[in-house]
Amino acid sequence: MSLIVQKFGGSSVANAERVFNVAKIVTDTYKKGNRVVVVVSAQGDTTDDLIEKANEINPNASKREKDMLLAAGEQISIALLAMAIEKLGYPVVSLLGWQAGFQTTSAYTSARIKRVRTDRIEKELDKKNIVIVAGFQGLNRYEDITTLGRGGSDTSAVAIAASMHADLCQIFTDVEGVYTADPRKVPTAKKLKTVSYDEMLELATLGAQVLNNRSVEMAKKYNIELEVLSSFTNTPGTIVKEAIKMEKMFISGVAKDTAVARISVVGVPDEPGLAFKMFSRLSAKNINVDIILQSIGRDGTKDISFTVAENNAKEAAKIMEEYIKAVGGKQVLLDEKVAKISVVGAGMESHAGVASKMFEALYDAHINIRMISTSEIKISVLIDEEDADAAVSAIHRKFFDMDN
Repeated sequence: MSLIVQKFGGSSVANAERVFNVAKIVTDTYKKGNRVVVVVSAQGDTTDDLIEKANEINPNASKREKDMLLAAGEQISIALLAMAIEKLGYPVVSLLGWQAGFQTTSAYTSARIKRVRTDRIEKELDKKNIVIVAGFQGLNRYEDITTLGRGGSDTSAVAIAASMHADLCQIFTDVEGVYTADPRKVPTAKKLKTVSYDEMLELATLGAQVLNNRSVEMAKKYNIELEVLSSFTNTPGTIVKEAIKMEKMFISGVAKDTAVARISVVGVPDEPGLAFKMFSRLSAKNINVDIILQSIGRDGTKDISFTVAENNAKEAAKIMEEYIKAVGGKQVLLDEKVAKISVVGAGMESHAGVASKMFEALYDAHINIRMISTSEIKISVLIDEEDADAAVSAIHRKFFDMDN
């Protein structure tokens, strides 16, 4: 008897027809003799609708009260799915995050999971129940409801799989797996049979919206094999697991992230410790910096440019304005009309020429590169946002079309 954790996103349970479709998937798994734990997100655009309702009442509401509101979306989903499974004649119980034993940090709206006490889930499974758990939420030490941030239901599912040593964790979405690019934008994108944790983590972090990056980190840490598949088609998905050291396709995918911004700090003193002082101010505000470019010093000054998440851009620019007032500098420039395009592949270490091939694709498409960042399995470039889709298509053609 296997323990299988299945997670369904909001699009999979968006209406009554889809709820019953999920109920059939779950009960088919149960009928095969498996113990089944299901994690569900809020229906469709429910979370966005709740945020809009909150803003109508109080745009500056406390994060605690936002969590109280947002957690309601998953409560609706688990109850409706449980009702559908009941109607199909199977034993089932729905549990909120705290009932399922999720204990989190106290960072409202972006809490982290500290542990999962699975006693209640185990008891319900022993009763032969299908257990449905509200994803995205837990309880902190003050016994307040917390939410885990966008994509938190993926993390909830992997946390249960890790805590209970599940045999498989399936992530059901509206696409059939992990593709070499967004199939909605690039019709020739190819579905991957397997992808390594590291590759998936890079793709998730760089804008691929199939899996939440925190869930991939957790899966890698606890060696939980994930399958990403569609809840709408009965086809095998993509397996995310530890990399196999064999000859393989050296590029796994092309990712696009338009939720970035570039900040340029111009004319700051060219002196030791400047970068440390600059970026420590951002770190103190929990602002992560990605691509960094520093110019050669001239006339005792230099320029430093870097990228941050778009939602942190204005705060980061303000911090840099305060910084140059203290140490000297000409100006701070903020550009939010940029995009980060990346190629990812564990095989890049042993294949020369990946960067030149990527840059050639952009050259052929007449797209200018503003900044470049590399690692062992990733090359990222910063370009104008208006060129993002064309860049992804050009790079994908260069690496994946058979005639290249």
